[in-house]
Amino acid sequence: MTDIEMIMMQAEMDAADQFGKIKSIALINQAKVLDAFRNNNVSERHLKGSTGYGYGDIGRDTLCKVYADVFHTEAAIVSPLITSGTHALSIGLFGLLRPGDTLLSITGRPYDTLDSIINGDEIGGMREYNIQYREVDLVEGQFDYGAIEKAMVEYRPKVVFITRSRGYSNRNALSIDDIGACIDFVRSVDSQVIVFVDNCYGEFVDYREPTDVGADIIAGSLIKNIGGGLAPSGGYLAGKKECVDAAANRLTAPGIGMEVGSYAYGYQYFYQGLFMAPHVVAGALQSSVLFGHVFSAIGYETIPEPFVDCNDIIRSIKFDTEEQLIAFIREIQTVSPIDSNVVPYPWDMPGYQDKVIMAAGTFVGGASIELSADAPIKRPYIAYLQGALTYEHAYIAAEHCLRAVMEAKDEEN
Repeated sequence: MTDIEMIMMQAEMDAADQFGKIKSIALINQAKVLDAFRNNNVSERHLKGSTGYGYGDIGRDTLCKVYADVFHTEAAIVSPLITSGTHALSIGLFGLLRPGDTLLSITGRPYDTLDSIINGDEIGGMREYNIQYREVDLVEGQFDYGAIEKAMVEYRPKVVFITRSRGYSNRNALSIDDIGACIDFVRSVDSQVIVFVDNCYGEFVDYREPTDVGADIIAGSLIKNIGGGLAPSGGYLAGKKECVDAAANRLTAPGIGMEVGSYAYGYQYFYQGLFMAPHVVAGALQSSVLFGHVFSAIGYETIPEPFVDCNDIIRSIKFDTEEQLIAFIREIQTVSPIDSNVVPYPWDMPGYQDKVIMAAGTFVGGASIELSADAPIKRPYIAYLQGALTYEHAYIAAEHCLRAVMEAKDEEN
């Protein structure tokens, strides 16, 4: 047995208890999704599309109701016309905020693409509409309650914003317990404030969602967790009806909201993707855990640490050099089912502050629930791995990446 085979075998043995917990969470979430389908009497007719304005599109309307049931909310928007998670967040924020209002982020600086929406100049960002923005940094990856209270008293925000995942920050994602405790605290300071959670990369990681612990509205992308690898595009928002209605008026037009919006190609992949999502997310979590144990075994720092629970599907791996980082990203592309012949290079990706190298040999372009990885080219050299439609694919990829990084390290020596 080779060294690589021994590392892989030991990693699976070490991960056995974590795999069991992930399976239990997936079972709870699968039952929740199945109940939502059955409660809304989803039928073959709901899978069909519509054209024109889309008035009375029963497939669209029922899909929104199913999502609302899954998230235990009053309402939801699910639309292939939402282009990304960033677009969903933008719709929600512009729907809720008015000139003179303040948005307070209590998880520090938002992800690069959202930062442009908040702070961008001459591109229609919030600052141009006299919407104020303030932020409170996390302290060692946790909420800073004292600073949050001070900021809320001083700035009186209309919306408090929480980013569940970590973006390109080197920390674990926030747990549902942490989010729930912080929302309770925020409510104790101001019971009227709207709590908005960026739920990207977090759906079905826990058996609860932020809306189960007090969030007023959440948003995310359908080509991440909740699309189950089948949704070809789209995004969602879910929460209190007044918040969702406000977002709907920004998605289409004020006063029209979700009364319109056709999609001629039909909704089968959106329904089917949601149904598959608990299982697919479980596989992605198992894949993350495996990579964590494998690369920790050869001396690399990973977040979460190998035996720590995952709070999203992202696994960060910190490499010693730029060459090792690039070798890892390129190997993910090489072992992908689509475009395996493509060689990724760092480039100036729109919306990002540093050059980014990305591997995404995916059936749905850029889908983060499929095995993919990306990294800003800067110190420290951290790769952000996410997804895998099947655990078996991730296992094979981990073997390949382990070999590629070890070879790159040998060449440096």
